[in-house]
Amino acid sequence: MTGTPQSRDSGEIPSAIALDALTAADGRLYWIERRASGDVLVTWHNGRTGSVLPPGIHVASTVHEYGGGAYVVHDRVVWFVHADDQRIWRADGGALTPLTPEVTDGEHRHGDLHLSPDNRRLVCVRERHTGAEVINELVSLPADRPGQPQVIASGADFYSSPAIDSTGTKLAWITWNAPNMPWDGTRLWTADLRPDATIGPTALVGGSADEAISQPRYSPDGVLYFLSDRTGWANLYRHRDGHVEPVIACEAELGPAMWEFGYASYQPLPDQRVAVTAQEGPRTWLALTDSDGALVQLPVSYTSFKPYLAIDGHHLAAIGATPTQTPAVAVIDIRTGAHRELTTPIHSPHATPDKSPELIQFPTRDNSHAHAVLHPPTTAARGLLVRAHPGPTSNTHLRLDPWVLFFTSHGYAVLDVDYRGSTGYGRTYRNALRHRWGRIDVTDCIHAVTHLTKSGRVDPNRVAICGSSAGAYTALRALATTDIFRAGCVRHAVIDPATWAHTAPKFQAHHATLLTPPQSPDRLSPASAPIHLIHGENDTVTPINDVREFAAQQPHATLITYTDEAHGLRHPAHITHALHAELAHLKRHLKH
Repeated sequence: MTGTPQSRDSGEIPSAIALDALTAADGRLYWIERRASGDVLVTWHNGRTGSVLPPGIHVASTVHEYGGGAYVVHDRVVWFVHADDQRIWRADGGALTPLTPEVTDGEHRHGDLHLSPDNRRLVCVRERHTGAEVINELVSLPADRPGQPQVIASGADFYSSPAIDSTGTKLAWITWNAPNMPWDGTRLWTADLRPDATIGPTALVGGSADEAISQPRYSPDGVLYFLSDRTGWANLYRHRDGHVEPVIACEAELGPAMWEFGYASYQPLPDQRVAVTAQEGPRTWLALTDSDGALVQLPVSYTSFKPYLAIDGHHLAAIGATPTQTPAVAVIDIRTGAHRELTTPIHSPHATPDKSPELIQFPTRDNSHAHAVLHPPTTAARGLLVRAHPGPTSNTHLRLDPWVLFFTSHGYAVLDVDYRGSTGYGRTYRNALRHRWGRIDVTDCIHAVTHLTKSGRVDPNRVAICGSSAGAYTALRALATTDIFRAGCVRHAVIDPATWAHTAPKFQAHHATLLTPPQSPDRLSPASAPIHLIHGENDTVTPINDVREFAAQQPHATLITYTDEAHGLRHPAHITHALHAELAHLKRHLKH
């Protein structure tokens, strides 16, 4: 069936605006607000927030489908990727000028924009779609007039993170090849950047198929910083005088898995210190290095930070959230720790949690352990919803989630499982999912439930499992291989990794190669428990035909689709409609 959004007088989920891509330039802050109508670039200055571009101009890159790095600003001039045509445009005052040419033989997408110090050239990632072929490369183009992009690096499967030093004579960038994802193994390169925008001989700074390097960035004095997980944790290093040396060494992840371009989870400061976000499991905290390189946590209450830090003098801007507050843009004085919020957190008609989420470590049957976050219900208990996060090498975050809040306010406890394979616990924990996707993640979800039922905290007859994207595959495998779950709700599901490898975009087409068992079953088995599926008909990450076929083969399945949604619901009415449909499904099948 096709879902028809219904208007409601009460109980609607608030239209939460996602905040991303925070930067600082010219004494102003900029960020992208992800609204139902599209991604809008806004700026904050002297206490006022306003849109940067004319109404209807949306800023978004679709390189790798997930995009990122879709704009750069200098001296009030904005260079951005137009969401509608994926061309790079220049906005100078009221004038909008397309810089990259129209393409008639396919599609050219752009992302990860970087501007040279003299403001004369842009360097970025270009993804060329010609028929069935997709080619990624680094290109350079004039920043002040339309021109044909010039390829400066090619031959690898993927490129990211071009970084130019303050003199405009050095370029650094990252490459990787399938089947690796960028958190599996990448290489960091440098080369001289010539005045004609060509590059000299390349030099390998570090990285391999088994070491993931990310976020290269030059400091004002020309030192190249980057993150590497060579010790098992994504820590900070620098390259100077031909040598690599550690800057911050700790058992925490100083940068997330690179799903999108443009992450900035650390920033070198003018006084030689470094500001950084540090992730330990679901919790992320903000810190500065001291004179010995140790991390000193800033006294702010946020437990979750998006990977975008911006520096403006003595102030650090960040996007922070707590278990009782949605993300907000905040400015923090790095001298005193005093901070103020520039955006208003979204308020919900549902009761906010009166108890803090509980971080759980539980044993597994193979003498290991896994992690989860338990969100208790705010009303009389109706049951437990186990949620497998997407990715699948992602993680749950310790911040207010409207989906969680909706169900806890209706009496359901929510257990977010950071099964083995999740980010935030080191490389070894994440790599434990290799060749065991659909196996170890499923058993970890089961063991999490067993851990709670043994202590009498959960009624084993009222447990359901939910998931989105790759997390939906985990949920569907759990429903097909065990009877512990009485119902399931999934969104934008991966149905069969082998098929998905042929239908997924280039960025993820080989993702399943490192994750699925060598002799993985071709299709999911039918589940005896009732399944509720939600999918966008414009989904390019997990095509809808697989889901339609799967739903038709299940004895107890319902499918709701949305004609103008892609990989994730964006429109508030659709979000509300989907949540109430899931609630109705769970009420039917998790009865007292």
